Amino acid sequence: MLQFLLKRLLQAMLVMSIISIACFAIQDSLGDPTRELAANSISSEERELLREELGLNDSTIIQFGRFIGRAVQGDLGNSYFFKEPAMTVILKKLPATLELSFAASILIIVISIPLGVFTAIRPRHWFSRLTMAISVIGISIPVFLTAIGLIFIFSVTLGWMPSFGRGETVEMWGYWNSNFFSGDGLLHIIMPAVALSSIMLPLFIRLVRAEMLEVLSTEYVKFARAKGLSSYKVYMKHALKNTMLPVITVGGVQIGIMVAYTILTESVFQWPGMGFMFLEAVNRSDIPLITAYIMFVGFLFVVVNTLVDLLYGVINPMVDLVGGNQ
Repeated sequence: MLQFLLKRLLQAMLVMSIISIACFAIQDSLGDPTRELAANSISSEERELLREELGLNDSTIIQFGRFIGRAVQGDLGNSYFFKEPAMTVILKKLPATLELSFAASILIIVISIPLGVFTAIRPRHWFSRLTMAISVIGISIPVFLTAIGLIFIFSVTLGWMPSFGRGETVEMWGYWNSNFFSGDGLLHIIMPAVALSSIMLPLFIRLVRAEMLEVLSTEYVKFARAKGLSSYKVYMKHALKNTMLPVITVGGVQIGIMVAYTILTESVFQWPGMGFMFLEAVNRSDIPLITAYIMFVGFLFVVVNTLVDLLYGVINPMVDLVGGNQ
């Protein structure tokens, strides 16, 4: 395990180094920050003085060295718009995104596993055929279109759900304000969570079904049936456990991708999370906030993938985490 963690740490350092180089390289193409920091009426001399104060006139090597030196210390610069450290802004927006992703993940797990198992066990049942047909349609519909459709039906037409914002939240600790402990907050998170889960849910239903069908055709499942075990034990104890291994691997990657998908969902629902913050930062040419977001999401991917590998090893102890012989 220690060898695996050390290997992962080295990989994480390599990945974050590549991401930091990419972030620094694209800074010049993100716009001129002095346009956002200063009024349009200032003279070119004053604008040039501002560029000098920000260090934008320094050589590329000096700017990159300063960028890396600060990043190693956790300092990714100050947001031009919020006038505070970029990481502080991200940490303030992070709870909203995490709660939205968590709510969507719960929906995916609760719905996809039972439907995937049922469609594998009863593939010719009318409900299985209907589920698979709907899953094909679900994969084809963009998440923002689903979000707009939900708003039109449940907010505009029926008036059952609020169409934007987080609503009333409960202060937990630090920057964490939760939707889950407020009735109004729960009402506000339902539609964004459904919209966010819609792009992943069909994929997971089909994945669980495919893996379950493959496991049901193996010899040990046939042997379990021959021993006279009940269908419940065969399906739940023997088949489902082995079905979950590849699902967990794909699920871990998809959780990281889901953070990226929140950009569209948060934009439609005006959800005050990291995704919505990132779009605003792009519009304002808030370069420190943009680069901090990209590096933070990259770090999140590394952490999630490491945790998934560890969980994979816990579920199946025969998995060789360090890549040696079993």
